[in-house]
Amino acid sequence: MHVAIIGSGNVGGALAGAAIAAGHSVTLSAADAAHAAEVAGRTGATAAATNAEAVRDADVVVLAIPGLAVPAVADELRDALQGKVVIDSTNPLNESFTDTFTTDRSAAEELQERVPGVPVIKAFNTIFASRHGNPSEGGQPLDAYIAGDDAAAKAKAAELAGSLGYRVIDAGSLRMARALEEMAFLNISLNAGNGWTWQSGWKLVGPTEAQ
Repeated sequence: MHVAIIGSGNVGGALAGAAIAAGHSVTLSAADAAHAAEVAGRTGATAAATNAEAVRDADVVVLAIPGLAVPAVADELRDALQGKVVIDSTNPLNESFTDTFTTDRSAAEELQERVPGVPVIKAFNTIFASRHGNPSEGGQPLDAYIAGDDAAAKAKAAELAGSLGYRVIDAGSLRMARALEEMAFLNISLNAGNGWTWQSGWKLVGPTEAQ
């Protein structure tokens, strides 16, 4: 598929490299076009001069930017996102990274309200950038949890996650993004607070098939 990634930092760059390795075409953009070009050259992606240019021909648009930047980017791209699947891989961390800035709803639900008519899927936010090129542990694939309200869009997100080597877990409706964002915050806090190596990931164990 043709994947546009908005954001060329650690997450965007890692996702770009993994998606290219999986056979997808990737277009990258960033606030700094020169940085997007540098990351694109390193990963095999194509750099776009603007966010709108990046999403123009995409099937799937991945937001890989700081959570605080999401509202402005969503407002900028609202019309350009029509007909696309938007994967929100962001986490609502405050400026000091000590808490989330959400209250009773997830950032993904707030994003969905900003882009009516565009299916928003929460995915990849529980996975550290360092794992996208190494999506397994002990010979078992790590879990990629996805949440959303549009079945076809979820299937597209699942296809992308599965192609990168993850085991896809359908977490339910977009309301479940609240749990996924807290899972991510917990993993971030554990690594930051304990001096871990930012390699830990989530794996649900036990039977996961209906009897």
